[in-house]
Amino acid sequence: MSDDGVTARSVFVLVCEDDEKLGERVADGLRGAGFTVDLTRNLTDASAQIGARLYDCLIVDRGLPDGDGLDLVRRQRESGVRTPALLLTARDSPADRTESYAGGADDYLPKPFSLAELAARVRTLCTLRKPQPTPVLTVGDLVVDRLRRRVRRSGVLLTMTTREFCALELLAARAGTLVTSAEIAAFCADPTSTTGIDEVMTRLDRKLGEPQIIHSSAAGYLLHA
Repeated sequence: MSDDGVTARSVFVLVCEDDEKLGERVADGLRGAGFTVDLTRNLTDASAQIGARLYDCLIVDRGLPDGDGLDLVRRQRESGVRTPALLLTARDSPADRTESYAGGADDYLPKPFSLAELAARVRTLCTLRKPQPTPVLTVGDLVVDRLRRRVRRSGVLLTMTTREFCALELLAARAGTLVTSAEIAAFCADPTSTTGIDEVMTRLDRKLGEPQIIHSSAAGYLLHA
């Protein structure tokens, strides 16, 4: 726990599994292992979730009602997204495995499987195989140093609380993209309401000074130099 009540950043996992009982079992098992999990049952919903949140790992079934889960992974790779992906599937032939890895999957776990093994594989994907984030984010005259947890604007060092730094880190990482209060709260593993996040953003905007670079709307916040 940090000095102003924020825990370490949550690890977000998306599970796409159309079998209702299995999907719930996987989601509950991963939550019990400490992950934050979103559960979807088809490719359409999974794609929408990926567009709305930054995930650390994707767990995708191949045989889904609206297509092959491997196609979702392929589209991610073709668009340059390297989020680790693990396929859960009853297909276990050498040809299926070869096709999955060739399509961009990072790991492959045939059914039936152990929840403990799944959690261990996901943890490995989220740590060892995930590229490290850019240590320094620069947006115009704003510099966010993730390693030293320092913020400078026009060369001036600014004092930030943990909540303020975490919110600014996400906005800088997604500069030019609208980010909702809920996404900021989730990224920072913040137990407060979105109203609490809105208060944090008001203080942050004031600290960053003029010209204003955080633009707010009813839909969320956008950092733009």
